[in-house]
Amino acid sequence: MSTVLVVEDSPAQREAIKELLQKSGLDVAEATDGVEALEHIVSACPDLVVLDIVMPRMNGYEVCRRLKSDPQTQNVPVVMCSSKGEEFDRYWGMKQGADAYIAKPFQPKDLIGTVKQLLRG
Repeated sequence: MSTVLVVEDSPAQREAIKELLQKSGLDVAEATDGVEALEHIVSACPDLVVLDIVMPRMNGYEVCRRLKSDPQTQNVPVVMCSSKGEEFDRYWGMKQGADAYIAKPFQPKDLIGTVKQLLRG
């Protein structure tokens, strides 16, 4: 079974994304900000990361850049999931190495479909 790390500073949104992914048969780990996410990834590398952008301590762009520049984690797919839905935000997210970008609020099927597709990779 695949493990997805959900990195989201909003407890309500983190819980909603976690439930969605668990219902579709995935194991879910959680982190509340970018620093915590990187610590988690070092100790237990997930199969995929769902990453918010606007977070305390370290934003999602920085986390994504660090993951993609590290040979140990560069192949872990990253789905940016953010309320920053402008075209520039999407462009910038992909430029940091994200494999997909989903704007909030999102349709559950969009998130699940994207995650499943990237896990099949």
